[in-house]
This record gives sequence, structure tokens and C-alpha cells, in this order.
Amino acid sequence: MTLPDGPKASPQLLSQFKSDPLGSMDAMGERYGDIFTIMAGSTPLVIVSNPQGIKQIFTSAKEIIASGQLNHGAAPLVGFNGLLMLDGLRHKHRRQLLMPPLHGTRVLAYGLRICQVADKVMNDLAIGKSFYAYPTVQKITLEVILQALFGLHEGERYEQFRQLLTNLLSFARSRWLGLTLSYPFLRQDLGGWSPWGYWQNLQRQFDKLLYTEIEERRSQADPSRTDVLSELVFARDETGQPITNQDIRDLFPSLLFGGQDASATAITWSLYWIHRLPNVRERLLEELNTLGESPDPMSIVALPYLSAVCNEVLRIYPTQVVTFPRLVESPIEVMGYELSPGTVVRGSIYLTHQREDLYPQPKQFQPERFLERQYSPYEFLPFGGGARRCPGEALALFEMKLILGTILSRYQLTLADEKRVEKPKARGVNFPPASGLEMLLLGQLPRQGRSQQLVGTL
Repeated sequence: MTLPDGPKASPQLLSQFKSDPLGSMDAMGERYGDIFTIMAGSTPLVIVSNPQGIKQIFTSAKEIIASGQLNHGAAPLVGFNGLLMLDGLRHKHRRQLLMPPLHGTRVLAYGLRICQVADKVMNDLAIGKSFYAYPTVQKITLEVILQALFGLHEGERYEQFRQLLTNLLSFARSRWLGLTLSYPFLRQDLGGWSPWGYWQNLQRQFDKLLYTEIEERRSQADPSRTDVLSELVFARDETGQPITNQDIRDLFPSLLFGGQDASATAITWSLYWIHRLPNVRERLLEELNTLGESPDPMSIVALPYLSAVCNEVLRIYPTQVVTFPRLVESPIEVMGYELSPGTVVRGSIYLTHQREDLYPQPKQFQPERFLERQYSPYEFLPFGGGARRCPGEALALFEMKLILGTILSRYQLTLADEKRVEKPKARGVNFPPASGLEMLLLGQLPRQGRSQQLVGTL
């Protein structure tokens, strides 16, 4: 086996990576190039940012497998039967079950609801006062999750899910749970005051609420419902048997985390760049104004410059900074290096998106690049790729465009500190602005002549 050069795993390297993951990736990419090895004990981890190398990783399914076994450390967080843990036929089948309610006409049905939720949350903000964009957008994306995943938007059950998921998702991102997951000996249920005990209690509440909902849906079939849960309760597994309640339950955690955090992160960064760069904001407003009064959601989604802005946001800070880990099953040559069985390989999405040969001046926010060139799925891959590509990609992009379109066309915002340069900070696997992005609501734009005068401005 001939491995590419790279750093040795050490406490210092681990400390640097924890304090500044993206900066560490930049440094390693600059020093070692587009393929390098990080030795973690006796297991080599090969990182690839070359598009041809990434293509080979995704398409060499016999030699390099996307083993769920590599993610078992996350099982206490996302369930033992979720997509991250499954392999082969089970993974392919469960993924196929999730695709219809997260794509096509099902997603289109959520359009008006997404616009209404964004408008409602923004309308609750006080004119003339500052607010933090990241938690505000999280409120919006949580509402979208409740609709798309569970089909809930009002009533007692909706309120129960909304409050519980707020607590569950918030604690899942806490350093206390992170420490507990890193050190298994801390996983002791000592009651609600202990991190693991509190987490277990939240999990039990979620299970009880979800299982009650599942049983009610099984007994009261409603073919008009288009949400993920309604799709799963009558689905059958790869052997033709009804999917168990436990298996249904384990499909939701990863969808919940991605559905709220990844989307909220991307939308918050969009608000930052749009309001930091006046020319970007003006061009977007001009494009939105061409749609007239109360535009159809599909008209918003089809706007080319809005799409380019969203892509540029996802290029700089993708929803996944590395691809799903894959395991070399049989000897294979990748970019001139012979990799032996047992080697773990990952594509660095972040470093691929920072390549000068693909994206000149990669640190600059330039949406125009996506109007001037079409990138391959190995050059631009914010949602991963291959068999492990994010199943919620279509909904995430749809949601991102509609929320931005609604906010920009109806509200006048500005950065609270226009001189502040926002830096990313790791929250789980996502990198939202470290400060949460403080903004000011200057006023509401009139529904007609939106780009003219403000309503209720300072």
C-alpha cells in the first residue's frame, strides 16, 4: 500500500481541528494538496478534494463501500436503524421510501406553507429592534419540519411536538451531550439533572409522542396526507413486511437534525452575504420585483439569480463539509496511490469548493460564477454524493429559496454591525455564523411597489 503524505494524528492536531475545523482543512489542503492521509491509530484516513478522485470514490461501489458500520458512534444520537447506520438492500429500500414525500409534487405542496411560516415568524419581530438571525430562522425551519415530516401545523399534538423538538434539537447540539457521546463511561442515567439522564428522558418523550401518532395514523388512514410519517406507516420493508414502529422512529433523527440545522445555517449565511454586499441585495430585489404581487412559490424557486446566490452560499459553507466515510473493501488505485482494504476514504466537500481551478477567488462571494458555468456533481456537491447523498436535498433548496424570497420581498433588514466579519463556528456538523448574526428589522415593505418606500421604518 502506498499512502499519500499527510499529518499524523496527535493531541495538538486534534486541538487545532476542534478549535478551527475549516481553518485546519485549509492548512492541510495547502500543505498536502488534493489528497492526503491522516493516521488515526492504525487506520489510515485518506481525504480527497480532487473531483476525479471524488468521482472514483462514489462510483467504485465494489471496491469502496459506504459502510454504515463507520457511523455507529452516532447511533445514540440518530438511532440504530436510521439511514446512516444501514447498508446494502436495507439502506437502498429505506432511502427509496423517503424520496417521494421529499421530492417532486409532494415538495411543491409545501410551498405556500413555507412562505406563510416565514412571514409569520418575521412579522412577530419588533420594528426598530435587533434580533439574531440564526435562532429566528431555526424557528421557521422547525415549522417546515413539522409540516413536511409529520404533517402537523396546528392543534395540541403540533404544540407538543414543537416544544419537545425545540428542547431535543437544542440539547443535541450542546457540549454536554457531545462530551457524553465522546466518552461512553459518562452515559449513566442519573436522573434529569445529569446530561445522559436528561437526554434519555427527552428520547422517551419523543418515542411516546411519535408512537402515539403512528398508531393513530395506522387506525385512521388518510390518503390525502403527503408527509413523510404518513408515507411510512403503511410502507413495507425489503422483505414485504410492515415497517415496525421502531424502524420508523429511527428514520427521523437524521432528518430532524439536517432539516433544522443545515437549512437554518444556509439561510442565515445567505442573509449575511446578501446584506453585506449591496449589489447582491439590489439584484435580488430587482429579480423578485419582476414577479409582481403575491408571486407563486414556483416562480420564486425558478429565479436564476436567487438560485445562484443559494448555490454560492452552499459552496462556501456546504451542509456537509466532508462526504460520508467509505471503506476500502478490496485493493484499488486512487489518484496514483494503492489503497489497501481497511483504509477509510472521505471526500472533502469544503476543500473541493475552495479549489482555485474551479472557483477563482474562492473566498469571495460571487454568485455570478453559477450563472456562467455549470458544475459537475463531483465539483459542486453541498449535499454529498453517491448512494449517501442527502435525501432531503430537494426540500432544503426549495425551502431555502422560498424563505429568502419571502423575507427579502417583505422586510427591510440590515446588519447590526456592518463592519463585523462573520466567522463560522461548528455546531454539530454545521457551521453557522459564530455570533448568530445580529440584524435590525427596519420595517416592512408594502405589498405593492416593494422596492420603494418602507412601512414603519426608523
